[in-house]
Amino acid sequence: MQRNPEELYELGPAAPDIVDAPMLHYLEGFIDAGSAGRMLAEHLLRNFSSETVARFDADRLLDYRSRRPLMTYDNSHWESYETPELALHLLRDAGGRPFLLLTGPEPDHEWKLFTDAVLDISARLRAGVAISFLGIPAAMPHTRPLGVIAHATRDELISGHQRLTSRIQLPGSAPALLELRLGEAGRDAMGFAVQVPHYLAQAVYPAAALALLGSVTTATGLELPDAELREASERTNEAIEQQVAESSEVAELVRALEQQYDTAAETLGAPGIQGNQGVGADGGAGLLSEGEPMPTADELAAQFERFLAENQGRTDPPGSPGPPDH
Repeated sequence: MQRNPEELYELGPAAPDIVDAPMLHYLEGFIDAGSAGRMLAEHLLRNFSSETVARFDADRLLDYRSRRPLMTYDNSHWESYETPELALHLLRDAGGRPFLLLTGPEPDHEWKLFTDAVLDISARLRAGVAISFLGIPAAMPHTRPLGVIAHATRDELISGHQRLTSRIQLPGSAPALLELRLGEAGRDAMGFAVQVPHYLAQAVYPAAALALLGSVTTATGLELPDAELREASERTNEAIEQQVAESSEVAELVRALEQQYDTAAETLGAPGIQGNQGVGADGGAGLLSEGEPMPTADELAAQFERFLAENQGRTDPPGSPGPPDH
């Protein structure tokens, strides 16, 4: 039986007709090293007023037992329940240009119907290019520019961007499937994956979100502020450098990664790491020489454990504002 994608969502009472407005999307649940994608989505919602133009049926799409929503217990009673929300927001950049942001938990169920629903909504709103963004772990040092790998439904969309030229199989995701289906429908879609030093993959790393923001603004021409992310990035990098200075072992490992990165960049033509030296099939990066052993994530992460626990944890970078109230 053919199911109607309109079953999955509800449009607002006055859904706008937005011709060619870019549709950004970040769905939490797939890989996101350095919380790069989450930070960028929160940054956009925090810095621009927004209105919700569509909500999806979270009860139907999510498996609450695999990632349980938070509830607050206070003294003798349950006080509140954080209802999961998967929604499409309308925002306007610093110049007043409209753009869309789809964000929330990645659906656990009904990916086909979900992607059909997103295609249906974007067609009804006459939205423009769809753009995803996230972070991936890479064997690179934090002292070098972060590479951002681009992919798209048409090569012309990522002209001038770094790309991965390998043929590999990876675990699927709803955002990746959405890009595939948009391409099959003749619609423009693309995505950006910022390479995050693997020893910071479990941290909140603002520099990665800043790199994604730069790629998004380049691709769309949107006027999006970066001061907040830039300041958070500088504070975090200063804290990391302090930890490196306090440990000769960490400093040696970082220097080894720098040498490997610089050798690969020189061979492939800096700036940026191109060709097959991006991510590997396991989601890591291929910046090492053939047969050369790479310091493991555990070796590096153990040295940074105190820094991550005291300064970053798994929430927000030092001194950054909290999540938006949307």
